[in-house]
Amino acid sequence: MKKGKSTKKAKKQEKPKYVCEKCGLIISVDEVCGCVDACDIICCGEQMKPKK
Repeated sequence: MKKGKSTKKAKKQEKPKYVCEKCGLIISVDEVCGCVDACDIICCGEQMKPKK
């Protein structure tokens, strides 16, 4: 067997993403503040929905 780097890659933890249903804008949350249970992210006058 060869010794060296493993070919397995570590899984990246997915960042939460939100989408505007009117214009299609997609944002990702880099860091959750934790100050409240949920924050309203508004675009085009409506709350953005979590992207699946």
